[in-house]
Amino acid sequence: MSWTASLTRLPGIATVRVYRRQWLRPDVTAGLVLTALLIPAGMGYAEAAGLPAYAGLYATIVPLLAYAVVGPSKILVLGPDSSLAPLIAAAVLPLALTDDPDSALALAGILGVLVGLILLVGGFLRLGFVTELLSKPIRLGYLNAIALIVVVGQLPKLLGFSVDASGLIGEIGEIGRSMITGGIDPVAAAMGIGSLLVIVGFRMWVPRVPGVLVAVVGAMIVSAAAGLTDDIGMVGALPAGLPLPSFGGVDWGDVGSLVGPAAGIALIAFADTGVLSRTFAARHGEDVNGSTEMKAVGVANIAGGMFGGFPISASGSRTPVAEQSGARTQLACVVGALAVLVFVLVAPGVTAYLPDATLGAVVIVAAMALVDVGGMVRMWRMSFVEFGLAVAAFLGVALVGVLQGILVAIGLSFVAVVARAWQPYRTELVKPADRPGFHDVSRHPDGQRIPGMVIVRFDAPLFFANGEIFDEYVRSVAATAPSPVEWVVVAAEPITGLDTTAVDELVDLDTYLEGNGIRLVFAEMKGPIKDRLIRFGVGDRFDSSHFYPTVESAVAAFRGRT
Repeated sequence: MSWTASLTRLPGIATVRVYRRQWLRPDVTAGLVLTALLIPAGMGYAEAAGLPAYAGLYATIVPLLAYAVVGPSKILVLGPDSSLAPLIAAAVLPLALTDDPDSALALAGILGVLVGLILLVGGFLRLGFVTELLSKPIRLGYLNAIALIVVVGQLPKLLGFSVDASGLIGEIGEIGRSMITGGIDPVAAAMGIGSLLVIVGFRMWVPRVPGVLVAVVGAMIVSAAAGLTDDIGMVGALPAGLPLPSFGGVDWGDVGSLVGPAAGIALIAFADTGVLSRTFAARHGEDVNGSTEMKAVGVANIAGGMFGGFPISASGSRTPVAEQSGARTQLACVVGALAVLVFVLVAPGVTAYLPDATLGAVVIVAAMALVDVGGMVRMWRMSFVEFGLAVAAFLGVALVGVLQGILVAIGLSFVAVVARAWQPYRTELVKPADRPGFHDVSRHPDGQRIPGMVIVRFDAPLFFANGEIFDEYVRSVAATAPSPVEWVVVAAEPITGLDTTAVDELVDLDTYLEGNGIRLVFAEMKGPIKDRLIRFGVGDRFDSSHFYPTVESAVAAFRGRT
């Protein structure tokens, strides 16, 4: 395939080839509206990640442009995100030189490139399915914990003081002591709380007007008019021009230290992006391939990391804004990126009047959107086990660390799966008088048993952890039957797996029943499970006479025996 043909297959190029004139106005309008959020959100999340605020603009411009070309979703907005900020800070800050923002930026850039490479390779290996490891309870606990971490981290900035503590509990304690001892700066606190109220107020009563933009512009005007630049913390003016690729001061040891965190960030970044991408594509009657999405996010991260940025993912707050503003294609994100670029090149000094407290308010409001107390309550009502997983993810992320907490929660999910398969539902089947077929005796206690036969169902794959339980259950049902048992029928449709340990238990069960004059047969067993019995060397013991296509056919064979 020629280079020209390859280029035309890129999603962005394909969109250009079929672009309609009537899409232009809504795309441009949506891009300009989006800019009002891209600038303060990018800067705020950069500071939440422990990086200079201007890095958030570089991490906004370049990834948006890259994704517009290679991304499969037409309106997905990529950029700095609150869910990644604590991970980035935890990975970069311990390696960075003290009071050297260039060192932290170089490390963050390397981290972005590593995240991008991991995602790119994963996409080519078709590993888009890995997001299935992040079940709903884990995502719920994770997002609530991230919201708490970000809010606690931004409170000192909002109120005009700093804390020197590690860990969430330490930060909360330090914040409490500072507030009690009068460490709050009244001017900074007024700016921060005022900005917070403006953002929330506009969101509640004038949702069409971006309250973030009103708060940021208003705070800069007040700061300039009142001469507050020397009284409270300010973001500071942006560096002139755009950054070139630079990773000075980073050695291979640092790169090695960042590989592990990069893998965790890649997983979370793609999990967030994959969910958003599928959701918004479905709304517009489209479909997005997970592995293609993974490659696109990888390219965007590599591009951003190379030019002064840091790891990014899809934004759950800015993507809905683009959609609600009428965005039809990737052009909306291109317009937003170019508008931010113009701001960086034309008015870099404006941010010298932007208070840190206002940026803290922007981040806090955005982080609060991640809080889902109602989801936790619903999870409690639906499943105590899954609620426990959500709580474990919350506590692990909040108290131990983001990546460690997620890994622990994933491990607990697997334990829960094994536990459910270890002690599955099992029952005897009987024939009710009011309906066809054979059904659970606990739901139909008046159902009829077949004299001389018991029918059992075991709702799980048979494997090393439950093989003995299956064996003991069948023996107990046969032993307590109201009449002497001649046949045991296993309704085997729910048995979707079989390992060697379980096969040994089946042989032991068959030997025991045979010794008591009882025949063991299976109904509705799937072909692959029969194949395993043959492959495991017991095909002669369990030959075709032991299998029936339905429970009814097994019952008919029992009744017709001579």
